[in-house]
Amino acid sequence: MTTGSRARRAGAALLGVALLGAALLGAALMASAVPSGAAELPSYMGIVVGGERPDAAATARGNVLDLNRAMFGLYDDASKVFRSNILAQHPVILALFTGAGGRFILYRPGMAPVEAPSVPIVYQLLKSVGHSTMVLPVMAAPHIDKPADQSWRAPMAAFRARLQAALDGLDATGMREDWRPAVRELLAANIAFIDACFARGHVAYDVVKAFTAEQGPRLKKVIAWAAQTQVAHWMEVVAGWKAMLGADWDKAYAASNTIYVARQNNILYAVLAQYFGPQAINTRLMLIETISFTTTPEDMLQSLTRIVGDRTVGALFFGNAAVMDYELMGGDARAAIAAEATKRGMTPFLPPLVPFGSNQWPTLITPGEGPALLSQLP
Repeated sequence: MTTGSRARRAGAALLGVALLGAALLGAALMASAVPSGAAELPSYMGIVVGGERPDAAATARGNVLDLNRAMFGLYDDASKVFRSNILAQHPVILALFTGAGGRFILYRPGMAPVEAPSVPIVYQLLKSVGHSTMVLPVMAAPHIDKPADQSWRAPMAAFRARLQAALDGLDATGMREDWRPAVRELLAANIAFIDACFARGHVAYDVVKAFTAEQGPRLKKVIAWAAQTQVAHWMEVVAGWKAMLGADWDKAYAASNTIYVARQNNILYAVLAQYFGPQAINTRLMLIETISFTTTPEDMLQSLTRIVGDRTVGALFFGNAAVMDYELMGGDARAAIAAEATKRGMTPFLPPLVPFGSNQWPTLITPGEGPALLSQLP
């Protein structure tokens, strides 16, 4: 072997050692930068892994806010147990608003629910006729005194056909004979109004005004008859249930639902109040506000359970079972509103304070001037 070849082989060996050292150094550096066991991420993972890491403050706030989010789930789980316990010990009556005059359900411990018979159908007949009258000025209003606007003709003509069919079959409905003349006059006047609009060729304000003035007294009659039918039916139902429950009536709970327009003089709640008495109002007899006319028994039971169950929480924390029936921050917020209003040169305007556990009606109770009944209107 020549000297040159030996030199080349020695140089190659030295190069190999250098390359091996560099590889080992690179591996060591990578090992120190990547956690043990971690593999290099493929490019498609970048879309979910990329982005800025949340700072410590945001993470801390999220951890605290998670407590409130978790609370709702825990409440739901506990409410199922509360409801089971309440229904196992107490009778419960739900009075639900419906277009048919209401739905009453009685729950008794250890027994299947009992649903009361519906209000007699004449209630719905009277209500339907009344609504058919009141909807006409609503239909007409967007078109009043606009001769070029003829878009009202098709819906008015279609509704006229419905009115005529109802009028033609009125005697076969089974409605009380002494109520039929006023109902017949309402339907006939509805048809006459539509005919007058067609005769004019447009919807005129004077025709609308004359129609509503003529129909008002008739509407008052059918509204009164519908109320009498509904109240007599539910008074009879609740009287029967109270007799059936006997001594258990004194530990029964009841709830009715309402929306804004029906909260004052709520019929179903007022019927229940006649049998529960003043001391049960807001304690065993609750009025639950909802956002629609109808709601489900399941939702009502959940609301009732929440109210009754929370009273235990109020008693444990604050020594008052009724405090949880109110917005807890409400009292402190009153003081804050008064202070803020005063700082701004305003006179604080707040409702009167009422004690926790008040048995006042859960509706407007302060008397004042002006008509308060349909019969007091001209």
